[in-house]
Amino acid sequence: MGHENVTEFILLGLFSDVDANFSCFVVFSLCYFAILSGNLVILITIRGSRLSEQPMYIFLSYLSLLDVCFTTTTGPKLIMDLLAERKTISFNNCMAQLFYAHFFGATEIFILVAMAYDRYAAICRPLHYMLIMSRQVCYVILVVSVIGAFLHSFMQILVVMKLPFCGPNQIDHYFCDIFPLLKLACTDTHVWDIAIITTTGVLSILTFVALLISYIVILSSLRAHSSQGRRKALSTCGSHITVVLMFFLPLIFTYVPTVDSVSNDKVFALFYTVIAPMFNPLIYTLRNTDMKNAMRKVWCRDKRLDGK
Repeated sequence: MGHENVTEFILLGLFSDVDANFSCFVVFSLCYFAILSGNLVILITIRGSRLSEQPMYIFLSYLSLLDVCFTTTTGPKLIMDLLAERKTISFNNCMAQLFYAHFFGATEIFILVAMAYDRYAAICRPLHYMLIMSRQVCYVILVVSVIGAFLHSFMQILVVMKLPFCGPNQIDHYFCDIFPLLKLACTDTHVWDIAIITTTGVLSILTFVALLISYIVILSSLRAHSSQGRRKALSTCGSHITVVLMFFLPLIFTYVPTVDSVSNDKVFALFYTVIAPMFNPLIYTLRNTDMKNAMRKVWCRDKRLDGK
Protein backbone atom coordinates (compact mmCIF):
# COMPACT_ATOMS: atom_id res chain seq x y z
CA MET A 1 0.00 0.00 0.00
CA GLY A 2 1.03 3.64 -0.29
CA HIS A 3 0.57 6.62 -2.52
CA GLU A 4 1.29 4.57 -5.69
CA ASN A 5 1.30 6.73 -8.84
CA VAL A 6 0.14 10.08 -7.39
CA THR A 7 3.21 12.28 -6.85
CA GLU A 8 1.44 15.62 -6.48
CA PHE A 9 -1.97 17.06 -5.62
CA ILE A 10 -3.82 20.02 -7.10
CA LEU A 11 -5.37 22.32 -4.49
CA LEU A 12 -8.66 23.81 -5.67
CA GLY A 13 -8.22 26.66 -3.16
CA LEU A 14 -10.86 28.85 -1.57
CA PHE A 15 -12.60 30.22 -4.66
CA SER A 16 -13.03 29.36 -8.31
CA ASP A 17 -13.72 33.05 -9.06
CA VAL A 18 -10.49 34.49 -10.53
CA ASP A 19 -11.54 38.13 -9.91
CA ALA A 20 -11.93 37.48 -6.17
CA ASN A 21 -8.42 36.01 -5.95
CA PHE A 22 -6.44 39.28 -6.17
CA SER A 23 -8.62 40.99 -3.54
CA CYS A 24 -8.20 37.95 -1.28
CA PHE A 25 -4.44 37.96 -1.92
CA VAL A 26 -4.26 41.52 -0.51
CA VAL A 27 -6.60 40.75 2.42
CA PHE A 28 -4.85 37.52 3.45
CA SER A 29 -1.38 39.09 3.05
CA LEU A 30 -2.46 41.84 5.48
CA CYS A 31 -3.96 39.21 7.83
CA TYR A 32 -0.72 37.21 7.80
CA PHE A 33 1.33 40.37 8.50
CA ALA A 34 -1.05 41.21 11.39
CA ILE A 35 -0.67 37.69 12.83
CA LEU A 36 3.14 37.83 12.68
CA SER A 37 3.44 41.37 14.08
CA GLY A 38 0.69 41.01 16.74
CA ASN A 39 1.99 37.75 18.15
CA LEU A 40 5.60 38.98 17.98
CA VAL A 41 4.61 42.03 20.06
CA ILE A 42 3.06 39.71 22.69
CA LEU A 43 6.14 37.43 22.71
CA ILE A 44 8.64 40.31 23.09
CA THR A 45 6.45 42.06 25.71
CA ILE A 46 6.17 38.93 27.89
CA ARG A 47 9.83 37.91 27.52
CA GLY A 48 11.01 41.47 28.18
CA SER A 49 8.94 42.04 31.35
CA ARG A 50 8.19 40.52 34.75
CA LEU A 51 5.15 38.81 33.22
CA SER A 52 7.44 35.99 32.04
CA GLU A 53 7.54 34.77 35.67
CA GLN A 54 3.76 34.20 35.81
CA PRO A 55 2.33 30.83 34.62
CA MET A 56 -0.53 32.42 32.65
CA TYR A 57 1.90 34.51 30.60
CA ILE A 58 4.32 31.60 30.10
CA PHE A 59 1.41 29.79 28.43
CA LEU A 60 0.32 32.92 26.55
CA SER A 61 3.83 33.41 25.08
CA TYR A 62 3.79 29.81 23.80
CA LEU A 63 0.25 30.27 22.47
CA SER A 64 1.48 33.29 20.46
CA LEU A 65 4.42 31.27 19.11
CA LEU A 66 2.04 28.43 18.15
CA ASP A 67 -0.34 30.86 16.41
CA VAL A 68 2.55 32.03 14.21
CA CYS A 69 3.70 28.45 13.46
CA PHE A 70 0.14 27.19 12.86
CA THR A 71 -0.73 29.98 10.42
CA THR A 72 2.67 29.70 8.67
CA THR A 73 1.91 26.02 7.93
CA THR A 74 -1.01 27.00 5.67
CA GLY A 75 -0.98 30.82 5.23
CA PRO A 76 1.94 31.53 2.84
CA LYS A 77 0.87 28.67 0.52
CA LEU A 78 -2.74 29.95 0.53
CA ILE A 79 -1.56 33.50 -0.28
CA MET A 80 0.78 32.41 -3.10
CA ASP A 81 -1.82 30.08 -4.59
CA LEU A 82 -4.32 32.95 -4.90
CA LEU A 83 -2.14 34.35 -7.72
CA ALA A 84 -0.98 30.99 -9.14
CA GLU A 85 -2.60 29.52 -12.23
CA ARG A 86 -1.90 25.95 -11.13
CA LYS A 87 -2.03 25.29 -7.40
CA THR A 88 0.06 22.14 -6.93
CA ILE A 89 1.68 20.54 -3.88
CA SER A 90 3.95 17.48 -3.92
CA PHE A 91 2.88 14.36 -2.03
CA ASN A 92 5.70 14.78 0.54
CA ASN A 93 4.94 18.49 1.09
CA CYS A 94 1.27 17.60 1.45
CA MET A 95 2.12 15.06 4.18
CA ALA A 96 4.35 17.64 5.91
CA GLN A 97 1.56 20.24 5.82
CA LEU A 98 -0.96 17.73 7.21
CA PHE A 99 1.44 16.77 10.02
CA TYR A 100 2.39 20.31 11.09
CA ALA A 101 -1.16 21.68 10.84
CA HIS A 102 -2.40 18.98 13.23
CA PHE A 103 0.72 19.18 15.41
CA PHE A 104 0.54 22.94 16.04
CA GLY A 105 -3.28 22.88 16.24
CA ALA A 106 -3.35 20.06 18.81
CA THR A 107 -0.58 21.70 20.89
CA GLU A 108 -2.65 24.89 20.90
CA ILE A 109 -5.70 22.96 22.16
CA PHE A 110 -3.68 21.48 25.05
CA ILE A 111 -2.25 24.90 25.98
CA LEU A 112 -5.75 26.47 26.01
CA VAL A 113 -6.74 23.70 28.45
CA ALA A 114 -3.63 24.46 30.55
CA MET A 115 -4.57 28.16 30.62
CA ALA A 116 -8.07 27.28 31.87
CA TYR A 117 -6.53 25.09 34.59
CA ASP A 118 -4.20 27.96 35.52
CA ARG A 119 -7.17 30.35 35.92
CA TYR A 120 -9.00 27.73 38.01
CA ALA A 121 -5.98 27.38 40.32
CA ALA A 122 -5.51 31.18 40.59
CA ILE A 123 -9.16 31.98 41.36
CA CYS A 124 -10.43 28.86 43.17
CA ARG A 125 -7.23 27.76 44.98
CA PRO A 126 -5.32 31.03 45.55
CA LEU A 127 -3.47 29.86 48.69
CA HIS A 128 -1.97 26.86 46.86
CA TYR A 129 -1.57 28.57 43.49
CA MET A 130 2.23 28.89 43.45
CA LEU A 131 2.54 25.23 44.46
CA ILE A 132 -0.02 23.96 41.92
CA MET A 133 1.34 26.09 39.06
CA SER A 134 5.09 26.23 39.76
CA ARG A 135 7.46 26.90 36.86
CA GLN A 136 8.38 23.19 36.77
CA VAL A 137 4.68 22.23 36.47
CA CYS A 138 4.25 24.71 33.59
CA TYR A 139 7.13 23.19 31.65
CA VAL A 140 5.93 19.63 32.32
CA ILE A 141 2.49 20.65 30.94
CA LEU A 142 4.17 22.17 27.85
CA VAL A 143 6.28 19.03 27.22
CA VAL A 144 3.24 16.73 27.67
CA SER A 145 1.26 18.99 25.27
CA VAL A 146 3.96 18.68 22.60
CA ILE A 147 4.23 14.88 23.02
CA GLY A 148 0.43 14.46 22.89
CA ALA A 149 0.18 16.64 19.77
CA PHE A 150 3.05 14.74 18.10
CA LEU A 151 1.31 11.38 18.69
CA HIS A 152 -1.99 12.76 17.35
CA SER A 153 -0.32 14.11 14.18
CA PHE A 154 1.75 10.98 13.66
CA MET A 155 -1.46 8.89 13.70
CA GLN A 156 -3.00 11.13 11.00
CA ILE A 157 0.07 10.64 8.78
CA LEU A 158 0.07 6.87 9.34
CA VAL A 159 -3.57 6.67 8.19
CA VAL A 160 -2.90 8.60 4.96
CA MET A 161 0.39 6.83 4.16
CA LYS A 162 -1.39 3.45 4.29
CA LEU A 163 -3.96 4.51 1.67
CA PRO A 164 -3.55 4.00 -2.10
CA PHE A 165 -3.84 7.17 -4.23
CA CYS A 166 -4.11 6.13 -7.87
CA GLY A 167 -6.72 8.31 -9.54
CA PRO A 168 -8.06 11.84 -8.94
CA ASN A 169 -5.57 14.20 -7.32
CA GLN A 170 -7.65 17.39 -6.86
CA ILE A 171 -8.03 18.40 -3.20
CA ASP A 172 -11.13 20.52 -2.59
CA HIS A 173 -9.36 22.69 -0.01
CA TYR A 174 -6.61 25.31 0.31
CA PHE A 175 -4.33 22.99 2.33
CA CYS A 176 -3.83 19.26 2.85
CA ASP A 177 -6.25 18.13 5.53
CA ILE A 178 -7.32 14.63 6.44
CA PHE A 179 -10.95 14.52 5.15
CA PRO A 180 -10.24 15.95 1.66
CA LEU A 181 -7.37 13.43 1.34
CA LEU A 182 -9.54 10.50 2.44
CA LYS A 183 -12.00 11.37 -0.33
CA LEU A 184 -9.26 10.87 -2.95
CA ALA A 185 -8.14 7.41 -1.79
CA CYS A 186 -8.74 4.52 -4.22
CA THR A 187 -10.35 2.39 -1.52
CA ASP A 188 -13.25 2.47 0.90
CA THR A 189 -12.31 4.86 3.74
CA HIS A 190 -15.58 4.65 5.70
CA VAL A 191 -13.84 3.08 8.73
CA TRP A 192 -11.12 5.76 8.69
CA ASP A 193 -13.75 8.54 8.39
CA ILE A 194 -15.45 7.25 11.54
CA ALA A 195 -12.07 6.84 13.30
CA ILE A 196 -11.03 10.46 12.52
CA ILE A 197 -14.45 11.83 13.57
CA THR A 198 -14.25 9.77 16.76
CA THR A 199 -10.71 10.81 17.69
CA THR A 200 -10.34 14.41 16.47
CA GLY A 201 -14.03 15.39 16.51
CA VAL A 202 -15.01 13.87 19.85
CA LEU A 203 -11.74 15.06 21.43
CA SER A 204 -12.54 18.62 20.26
CA ILE A 205 -16.09 18.43 21.69
CA LEU A 206 -14.99 16.91 25.03
CA THR A 207 -12.19 19.49 25.41
CA PHE A 208 -14.57 22.33 24.55
CA VAL A 209 -17.19 21.11 27.07
CA ALA A 210 -14.50 20.63 29.75
CA LEU A 211 -13.25 24.18 29.14
CA LEU A 212 -16.77 25.64 29.36
CA ILE A 213 -17.46 23.74 32.61
CA SER A 214 -14.15 24.93 34.09
CA TYR A 215 -15.01 28.57 33.27
CA ILE A 216 -18.51 28.16 34.75
CA VAL A 217 -16.90 26.85 37.97
CA ILE A 218 -14.40 29.74 37.95
CA LEU A 219 -17.06 32.41 37.34
CA SER A 220 -19.42 30.98 39.99
CA SER A 221 -16.60 31.09 42.57
CA LEU A 222 -16.00 34.82 41.93
CA ARG A 223 -18.84 35.81 44.27
CA ALA A 224 -16.45 35.34 47.19
CA HIS A 225 -13.98 37.88 45.73
CA SER A 226 -13.85 41.68 46.08
CA SER A 227 -15.37 43.76 43.25
CA GLN A 228 -11.87 44.72 42.02
CA GLY A 229 -10.74 41.06 42.07
CA ARG A 230 -13.93 40.07 40.26
CA ARG A 231 -13.34 42.67 37.53
CA LYS A 232 -9.76 41.53 36.95
CA ALA A 233 -10.74 37.84 36.91
CA LEU A 234 -13.67 38.51 34.57
CA SER A 235 -11.46 40.38 32.08
CA THR A 236 -8.86 37.56 31.87
CA CYS A 237 -11.50 34.79 31.82
CA GLY A 238 -13.52 36.77 29.25
CA SER A 239 -10.45 36.88 26.99
CA HIS A 240 -9.87 33.15 27.36
CA ILE A 241 -13.52 32.26 26.69
CA THR A 242 -13.53 34.44 23.53
CA VAL A 243 -10.39 32.70 22.19
CA VAL A 244 -11.77 29.24 23.06
CA LEU A 245 -15.07 29.96 21.24
CA MET A 246 -13.30 31.35 18.14
CA PHE A 247 -10.94 28.39 17.94
CA PHE A 248 -13.13 25.44 18.97
CA LEU A 249 -16.50 26.10 17.31
CA PRO A 250 -15.12 26.08 13.71
CA LEU A 251 -12.90 23.11 14.66
CA ILE A 252 -15.93 21.13 15.87
CA PHE A 253 -17.91 21.99 12.71
CA THR A 254 -14.95 20.75 10.62
CA TYR A 255 -14.22 17.48 12.40
CA VAL A 256 -17.73 16.43 13.38
CA PRO A 257 -19.20 16.72 9.91
CA THR A 258 -21.23 14.66 7.65
CA VAL A 259 -18.18 13.74 5.61
CA ASP A 260 -19.69 15.30 2.46
CA SER A 261 -19.45 18.84 3.84
CA VAL A 262 -15.84 19.46 2.77
CA SER A 263 -16.65 22.68 0.86
CA ASN A 264 -17.94 24.26 4.10
CA ASP A 265 -14.84 22.98 5.91
CA LYS A 266 -12.73 25.46 3.90
CA VAL A 267 -14.67 28.37 5.40
CA PHE A 268 -14.58 26.92 8.94
CA ALA A 269 -10.83 26.21 8.57
CA LEU A 270 -10.21 29.90 7.82
CA PHE A 271 -11.47 30.72 11.32
CA TYR A 272 -8.95 28.58 13.19
CA THR A 273 -6.02 28.97 10.75
CA VAL A 274 -6.24 32.73 10.02
CA ILE A 275 -8.97 34.66 11.87
CA ALA A 276 -8.47 33.34 15.44
CA PRO A 277 -4.63 33.72 15.36
CA MET A 278 -5.11 37.29 14.07
CA PHE A 279 -7.55 38.31 16.82
CA ASN A 280 -5.80 36.51 19.72
CA PRO A 281 -3.22 39.30 20.30
CA LEU A 282 -6.00 41.93 20.33
CA ILE A 283 -8.21 39.86 22.66
CA TYR A 284 -5.37 39.25 25.12
CA THR A 285 -4.10 42.85 25.18
CA LEU A 286 -7.13 45.15 24.90
CA ARG A 287 -8.83 43.91 28.09
CA ASN A 288 -5.69 43.00 30.03
CA THR A 289 -4.28 45.75 32.26
CA ASP A 290 -1.10 43.77 33.10
CA MET A 291 -0.32 43.31 29.40
CA LYS A 292 -0.99 46.98 28.60
CA ASN A 293 1.28 48.12 31.45
CA ALA A 294 4.01 45.68 30.40
CA MET A 295 3.77 46.84 26.77
CA ARG A 296 4.09 50.45 27.89
CA LYS A 297 7.20 49.62 29.94
CA VAL A 298 8.89 47.39 27.33
CA TRP A 299 8.17 49.44 24.20
CA CYS A 300 8.44 52.92 25.76
CA ARG A 301 11.70 51.93 27.48
CA ASP A 302 13.06 50.85 24.08
CA LYS A 303 12.13 54.24 22.61
CA ARG A 304 13.76 56.08 25.50
CA LEU A 305 16.94 54.03 25.00
CA ASP A 306 16.88 54.86 21.27
CA GLY A 307 16.58 58.56 22.09
CA LYS A 308 19.66 58.58 24.29
